Amino acid sequence: MEKATFGAGCFWKTEAVFRQVKGVIATSVGYMGGNFPNPSYLDVVARITGHAEVAQIEYDGDLVSYEELLEVFWSMHDPTSLNRQGADRGEQYRSVIFFHTPQQKLIAQKSKQQLQISGKYDRAIVTEIKPALEYYLADEEHQQYLEKKRRALIF
Repeated sequence: MEKATFGAGCFWKTEAVFRQVKGVIATSVGYMGGNFPNPSYLDVVARITGHAEVAQIEYDGDLVSYEELLEVFWSMHDPTSLNRQGADRGEQYRSVIFFHTPQQKLIAQKSKQQLQISGKYDRAIVTEIKPALEYYLADEEHQQYLEKKRRALIF
């Protein structure tokens, strides 16, 4: 089992998209990249922690590659938008890849460079590529949030 961590705006959407990928075994949402221990959701949205909202992915590398996960990551958000995705604004919504191994770092850098030179975007890609730091799990109410909301609408 391997691990990947991505910030692509609101972590609810990021997690929901990755949960649909074959080879993804488990997902969770939380916070990474800041300087505030054990932040709550309200701390993060108050913009006092420096953390990004992230989805952490556990995946089977025999079924899905890190490169394929990166393709999903790039396609789910605008990597040229600094600290903003759609209506969500603030550093907690930044585009960021937190790598867990030196190999992930190299693959992420190459992927970002290839996307930049592809001409798909007119602006520079602002996605950060940083080493994974302490991961703070968000409260249970935020885990698989969109799935829970869909189920509630059915009943």
